[in-house]
Amino acid sequence: MTTHEFYIKRCLEIAKNGLGITRPNPMVGCVIVIDRKIISEGYTSAYGGNHAEVNAINAVTNKSLLKQATLYVTLEPCSHYGKTPPCSDLIVKYNIPKVVIGCIDDNVQVAGKGIKKLTKAGVTVTVGVLEDACKAHHNRFFTFHNKKRPYVILKWAQTLDGFIAPETKDTKTPVWITNALSRQLVHKWRAEEQAILVGTNTVLEDNPSLTVRDWTGANPTRIVIDKTNILSKKLAVFSNQATTIVLDSSNIDFDKPLAKEICDTLFKNNVTSVIIEGGAKTLQRFIDENLWDEARIFSGNTLFNTGVKAPKLKGQLILETQIHSDILKIYKHD
Repeated sequence: MTTHEFYIKRCLEIAKNGLGITRPNPMVGCVIVIDRKIISEGYTSAYGGNHAEVNAINAVTNKSLLKQATLYVTLEPCSHYGKTPPCSDLIVKYNIPKVVIGCIDDNVQVAGKGIKKLTKAGVTVTVGVLEDACKAHHNRFFTFHNKKRPYVILKWAQTLDGFIAPETKDTKTPVWITNALSRQLVHKWRAEEQAILVGTNTVLEDNPSLTVRDWTGANPTRIVIDKTNILSKKLAVFSNQATTIVLDSSNIDFDKPLAKEICDTLFKNNVTSVIIEGGAKTLQRFIDENLWDEARIFSGNTLFNTGVKAPKLKGQLILETQIHSDILKIYKHD
C-alpha cells in the first residue's frame, strides 16, 4: 500500500461516520497530513452542515501549518455554492499546496470543476487513489446523479424451503422467519438509508411500522404503494414516528412499468436511497425491470412447506455470513 493509499483508506474509514445523516449529500472523509502525520480529520456533517474538508480544516488550530500540508479526500472538493460555500475555495484560501482525491465528482455542478479551480490556483492535485473503493463508497450519490434514481436495496427473509410468507395466518402481524439479531441488523440498515418501501398487501397483512426500533438512528421516510387508496390512516405506517409518502394513481401511472415509475417519483422527491422490503410481487417487479443495486437476503432456520414463494434474482454474490441461526447473502447487480 502506497502512502497516498494509506491516507485515502483512512478517509474512507472516517467517512462512514456520516452514513445515514448526510443525505442527499455524499458522505465524504478527509484527512490533513504533514510529514506523514495526520494533524486533523473531518467527515461530512448532517445535511446543511459543513463538508468534510471544512471540518478537517477547522480542526487545525494553527492555520499557518496548512501551507505545508497535504489534504486527502474521498471525493473531488465542490466548486459551487449550495447550503455551504465551495470547499475548493477554502483550500485555496489557506494555501494548502497538495490535494489527493479518491475519485472525481460526477455531479454536473462539480465534474472536474473543483480540480480545475485548485490547479489554476497552483495546487498540486493527484486524482484516482483507491478510485474503485471510493466510487463504491459513494455509490448512493453516484447512482442518484448519474442514473437519475435512488440507490435500490432489495431485502427479504425466506425460509429454508424458499417461502417469504405463510399461506395463511391468524393475525395481521409479521410472521418472523429470522432471529432477533438479524432483525436488529435490518433496523440498523433502515437508519442508514433515506427511505423504505412496501406494497399494499404487505401493509394490510403485516401492519408494519417500518421504523428504527432496535437501533439508534433516524427513521427512514416510509413509501407505501396504495393504488386505490384503500389503506386506513389508522395503520402503523401512518403514525407520526416518520414521514410517509403514498404512491397512488395521482402520482404513479400504474399502466407503465411500476418500478421505473416509482424510481422516477422518488428521484423527483430527492430520495437518494431506498430499501424495498416487500412484498414478493413488489420485489419481483424491481428485479424484472433490472432496477436494483443490492439484494440482502436472509435465510432463516424455518420451514413453511407452503406459502408465498420468495422472489428470484440473479446477481453477483459479494458476501455470505452466518448470524446465529440465520444465513445472510448479499448480492450486487451484475
